[in-house]
Amino acid sequence: MKTSAYVFRYAVVLLTVVLPTILSAQQPVTVQIGKNTDSVQISKHIYGHFAEHLGRCIYDGLYVGEDNKIIPNTEGVRNDIIAALKELNIPNLRWPGGCFADTYHWKDGVGPQEDRPTIVNRWWGGTTEDNSFGTHNFLNLCEVLGAEPYLSANVGSGTVQELVDWMQYTNHDGVSPMADWRRENGREEPWNVKYWGVGNETWGCGGNMTAEYYSDIYRKYATFMSDWNNSGGVYRIASGASEDDYHWTETLMKNVPHNLMDAVALHDYAVFNWDAKGPSVNFDEEIYFKSMEQALKMEEYVTKHIAIMDKYDPEGNVDLFVDEWGGWYDAEPEVQNGVLYQQNTIRDVMIAGTVLNTFNNHAKRVKMANLAQMVNVLQAVILTDEEKMIKTPTYHVMNMYKVHQDALLLPSKIENNAEFRGLPVISVSASKAADNSVHISLVNIASKAEKAVEVNLGDLDIKNIKAQILTSEKLQDHNSFNDPDNVVPVEFKDFKLKKGVLSMDVPAHSLIVLEGK
Repeated sequence: MKTSAYVFRYAVVLLTVVLPTILSAQQPVTVQIGKNTDSVQISKHIYGHFAEHLGRCIYDGLYVGEDNKIIPNTEGVRNDIIAALKELNIPNLRWPGGCFADTYHWKDGVGPQEDRPTIVNRWWGGTTEDNSFGTHNFLNLCEVLGAEPYLSANVGSGTVQELVDWMQYTNHDGVSPMADWRRENGREEPWNVKYWGVGNETWGCGGNMTAEYYSDIYRKYATFMSDWNNSGGVYRIASGASEDDYHWTETLMKNVPHNLMDAVALHDYAVFNWDAKGPSVNFDEEIYFKSMEQALKMEEYVTKHIAIMDKYDPEGNVDLFVDEWGGWYDAEPEVQNGVLYQQNTIRDVMIAGTVLNTFNNHAKRVKMANLAQMVNVLQAVILTDEEKMIKTPTYHVMNMYKVHQDALLLPSKIENNAEFRGLPVISVSASKAADNSVHISLVNIASKAEKAVEVNLGDLDIKNIKAQILTSEKLQDHNSFNDPDNVVPVEFKDFKLKKGVLSMDVPAHSLIVLEGK
């Protein structure tokens, strides 16, 4: 009788626990792609970048100096980097920081280079910089790239007058002390800079302020940044929260008049332990899982911050800018002045793909994002070593995803999403371009298992599909200066389209972008 009871209990467990799990694992993930019904556009500025005076990002990275005879350059900026960024259709670039911004005084970086004072980069390595890369270099670079400049102003150690002078220097086309100085320094026409950040991480390195104190400081700065009607067209961006600091966002939305604030920032990095971030290459399955767990929290953070903004601004006049995001690991110790220098692997592909899908899907409120950072720092798209330059796996993600820039968001719904140790395994976003082509970006974060996926295209009337995939054998695979094309996109053909349903087996730790017409 006891044996029979055990058999019965085992059968119950099999039917109620084990069997549903097995069936769920065998069933495909289903994705429903709908039509754009409310004309939400995925702003191209979601695909922005960030360059801070940090380690080898600017000096010995982006900028090699105008007198460099070995590395081809334009006004000191590497030509190979310019070409690579042009290929990405880079929409905007944030500069000069980061924490560095609140110690930077812009007047030190204009005028004859021999007259410029040096500065000690107190935040990042204690290195001495000669201010040879300054406002003209940065804004001229943005013109060459066709990118909007995003200037981060010094609030922590600066003054209101300093910011007003900078705005007059860059934007005033008439007669004024700062405009005249600009002309003396070789620039006749103003650059007409639109995007201005009022401080950076003012809750931390920007001054360790409270939300209440900063909201008052912000109001003061914002008041002097334009006239009564903001006729200069400037975009004033408040220093926003870190991760889940919802009190910060609520305080700004409640205390700052919305006619003084065009956007609120948000910062979030895929860091699971700030005291022990783990290696950038030689990580194990546990570290990978924790990295992805943190990266996927971006969905929660964005959703909850938007809910607070909706409460105080139901009309959607204030945008959300995630102007720092990316993977952050322990720096590679062998790189000289390699502050925050790290390699870039398939793990970074997974982070970039899932986070960008989140931004796309929240494009009604998220209007800008800035990957940290552009060259040789954190989740960089480019790494350099003297005259050598390589494009990282994250570069290829940004290149594949550029099809979403300024396209109409197509809503997507995922059902029966399998799990990777409790995390949803599939991430999706979709859009429709001006030429009516449809693009679907799809990520499988599972470390080892491929996943069957069915995409219901509904009434989109798609007949021809092509696709690219970005993956590699191991999560730790990356591009190096000896093997710069180890991880690159290749054509993907393992799919079938039948009666409006797209079926495919998505390999483990892979990213696919499909185009349908």
